[in-house]
Formats: sequence, structure tokens, C-alpha cells
Amino acid sequence: MGQEWLKIKLIATAICLPCFAFAQDAVEVAEPNDAQAIFVQTYVVPESNGTSTRQFFGQIAALETVEISFEVGGYLTEIEAQEGSRVSAGTPMAALDLAPFERAVERAELALAQAERAKMRAAELASRNVGSDVLAQDAETARDLADVALREAREALADAQIAAPFDGLIADRIATPFSTIQPGQPILRIHNMSEIRVEFDLPERVLSQIGDLSAIRFEGVLANSDTPIDLSFREFRAETGRVGQSYTVSLAADTEQSPFLLPGRTIVVSASVETAQDTIAVPATAIATRPDGSQVVVIVQETENDGLIARYQPVEVTSTNGTTFQVRGLAPSSEIVRIGAHLIDEDVQLKRFVGLTVEGI
Repeated sequence: MGQEWLKIKLIATAICLPCFAFAQDAVEVAEPNDAQAIFVQTYVVPESNGTSTRQFFGQIAALETVEISFEVGGYLTEIEAQEGSRVSAGTPMAALDLAPFERAVERAELALAQAERAKMRAAELASRNVGSDVLAQDAETARDLADVALREAREALADAQIAAPFDGLIADRIATPFSTIQPGQPILRIHNMSEIRVEFDLPERVLSQIGDLSAIRFEGVLANSDTPIDLSFREFRAETGRVGQSYTVSLAADTEQSPFLLPGRTIVVSASVETAQDTIAVPATAIATRPDGSQVVVIVQETENDGLIARYQPVEVTSTNGTTFQVRGLAPSSEIVRIGAHLIDEDVQLKRFVGLTVEGI
């Protein structure tokens, strides 16, 4: 019985040894294939075009906005200005009752004629030594005063009518007809549309880095439009806003490209400035800092068996605004890890993450 049990045990051992050897070989062969590849989101570095572009939100504005008023008071009888309508320079817009001003001109004309006669009579008497020279001089002064009064009466008559001072857009009609108007009381608000302006706020930090605003190329794009509008730098307000440290920059828009631009309309302004040709902009998450303080990006390199492996590429990092980063030492069209470069070791296996699906499935 003992010998039979020993035979069975030897036979079982002989059967298990090849199986164990086969299993051990399978583990050794499968070991490198079971290494877990890291799924990463990749980014192909674009060709450097030598420009850096930033976008700002701005508004369409008129060259200036003026409140129109009469220099004299009177009864408003006419106001021909519809809100939102465009007017040309010299177009009549409002008028007071002209009768009182016309009568004032007539009185001034009669007073001047009377003063002329008095002057001539006093001068003749003085020449005959009948009248004094002082009386002749007083008569001449009275004539000059009458002349001044006539000019003032004629100017008041002209001021009782208002014409458009420039090509503009009626923004608001403040006064209404058949009301008494005081001198200087606003009756109309009009936008000067001879040049369309675009205004936006530029942070102090960005302005100090750019320096000369005239060297920047500006373009604007309106909402629901893909056609860019050329913008030219005009001026900037040399004082910061109360809330944020920013300066208001004013640009001139090309009205031929978009002739109907209303003040207050929003516009996206793109500012492009020349940058060094040897730098390439990359996402901040693609840059990793090594323990020795150097910066690298992780290049996704293909292997001979169509796999992907991580390689470190040392780079020199610069930034002009703290949010956009440029690197030197990286070739254009390189494929790099976009997010989480600091978590990836060199020479590890990678796979591209393409959303809800991954390669190989």
C-alpha cells in the first residue's frame, strides 16, 4: 500500500512540474506586455508665426458726444431731430420763436440810424465852434454802442436756430416743442460720428510690458460676424480706473468695412504684437520643473513596435504676462503632453487619451 501511494505521488509530481515550468515561462513572457501605459492628452506644437495675440472686450464709441443747447432763451417752436437718425453738418434741427429776436434787430437798426444822425450833427456843430468837442465825442461813442447792440441782436437771432455742428447721430431728444427754454438748457444729445472709436480697458501690467501701443496691430470682430475690422491706435486715457488698475485705450475703426456701427455695441478686440521668432507658445500645464530647477516638456515619441514613450526635452521658459508661456529649445510640430507633465517620468509607456474612447479598444 505504501509503495502504491509513493508511485501515485511521483506520477503527480511529474505531471505538475512541466505545468509549473510552462506557467513560469508564461509569466516571464507576459511581464513586459502587462506594464500599465499612462493615458495622456497630447498637443502638437504649432509653427511659430512670430506674433503674440491677446483678446479684449470693448465697446463702440463716438468720437465725442455733445449736448446741444441754445445760447439764448425763448419759446421752442421747432425740433426736427428723431432719435437714432443721422444728420449731416449744417442740417437745421431746432428753432425758437423768431419774432421777438427779429423785433430786437429792428430796434437795434433804428437806434443805430438815430445814433448816426446825432453823431453827424454833433460833429458839424463842433466844427463851427457852436458845440463842444466833448459832445461830438459822446455822440460818436453812442453811435458805436448802437452798432454793438445791433450786432448782438443779430447774433441772438442766429442763436435762436440750431444746426448740426458735425455729421452725427441723434442719441437723445431732451426737450419738447412748445416749451420755454432757458439759455444753456440741453435740448439734444448728439454723437459725433465723423470717426468711430473702439474703447477697451488694458491692464496696467500689460501696458507696461508692451510699451509703445502704436506698434501693435489691432483688429475687431463684432458679435455674429466673422469679418475682422481694422483698428488704428488713437489715444489712451492716462489715468487708471477706480476699480481695477487699467487704462482705457481708444482705437479708430475703419467705417468702410462696417459702415453702421452704433455706440455701445460690444466688440472683441485682438491685439497682436511681434515676438521673438525662436520662441513657441505652449500651455502652462505642459511645462514641468525638475528637482534641479530646470524646466522640461514631455515629448511623446513613437517606438519601433508602434508604441509611445515619454522623453524629456529641456526648454527655456519666458513669459510676458504671467499667463502665456513661451519656450525655447522645442522644435515646431513636436507632440508633447498637454496636461500633467510633472507627473510623468521619462521612458514610461504612454497612450493617447482621445476622450471617452482610447486607442486599441
